[in-house]
Amino acid sequence: MALREILIVPDPRLKQECDPVSEVNDDIRQILDDMLETMYDAPGIGLAGPQIGVMKRLIVLDVSEDKETPAPLKMVNPEIIWESEDCAVYQEGCLSIPDQYADVERPLEVGVRYLDENGKEHEIEADGLLATCIQHEVDHLDGILFTDYLSALKRNMILKKVIKLQKSKKSA
Repeated sequence: MALREILIVPDPRLKQECDPVSEVNDDIRQILDDMLETMYDAPGIGLAGPQIGVMKRLIVLDVSEDKETPAPLKMVNPEIIWESEDCAVYQEGCLSIPDQYADVERPLEVGVRYLDENGKEHEIEADGLLATCIQHEVDHLDGILFTDYLSALKRNMILKKVIKLQKSKKSA
């Protein structure tokens, strides 16, 4: 396993749609392992392929409350197949938009179809934080960031803050 660099906005790759994975092989498994290690190291609860410059439909997440007992999920070609009419608001953040948070409203529950790291198909139902995290990460695969749900004013303020933070880190 290896730590990967996490791309930060406004990197254009974060706004691109990802390609489906045609075959789950050792290379894909290695990327998923690297993603998980990178996510835990950040630390975060979810990470998508484009956030490390891999333009494939791959996500990893772990919303377990007890970090002593990780419960990682690795999803290849995740697809939201249904969503509830009821919505919930969570304060979202993103490893590609460091230290910035905003309330985002999303469906409370979702159904997801995906392949695991062995190429086996699964369907799960998720609610609460897991549902929010899955939707957030699947959005990344479609070039959508949580800031895209905000007003233009709020989105631009966040982007300016991130760019300013990155410049100050580079000059430090």
